[in-house]
Amino acid sequence: MNSQSVPENEAMQDKLTPEEQEQTTSTADTAAPEQDEVAALQEALEASKDQYVRLMAEFENFRKRTAKERLELFQTAGKDIIQSLLEVVDDMHRAEQQIEAAADVQALKEGVALVFSKLKSTLQHKGVKEMEAKGMEFNPDLHEAITEIPAPTEELKGKVVDVLERGYYMNDKLIRFAKVVVGK
Repeated sequence: MNSQSVPENEAMQDKLTPEEQEQTTSTADTAAPEQDEVAALQEALEASKDQYVRLMAEFENFRKRTAKERLELFQTAGKDIIQSLLEVVDDMHRAEQQIEAAADVQALKEGVALVFSKLKSTLQHKGVKEMEAKGMEFNPDLHEAITEIPAPTEELKGKVVDVLERGYYMNDKLIRFAKVVVGK
């Protein structure tokens, strides 16, 4: 602030022209609203900074939480399928006990066929489907050629002659290539 006292300011005002007095008064009047405006802007800036910091902390918590949920999902992704297959494993254990005590081979064959049928049914309910490969045109996107043999007939050239390991789809997405023998 000025080193002059208030009465001296008034005395100087008396010496000024009316235009100069008006200019000095308007400058003093505009200084107060400018200070109020600066203070308001500083408060708004602080509020924005606080909001930004909180938003960043919330986003970081969200990121950590989703990463944890994703990890848990990967760890338990196959739980449903494994639980379904455990029933088949139980049937296989029962079949194994029957094999040791049984003398009737036909009954054993039927039992194994039932267990195998149950396994195929369980996989089918989970969206697993077997790939048809034998007699089809060789496709490197679906088949893995293990070997080539001379084609037994002319129409089997470039086609799958035999399937060593079946290929599978899960929900129409390839999960295992079929290992095949191709005719040349």
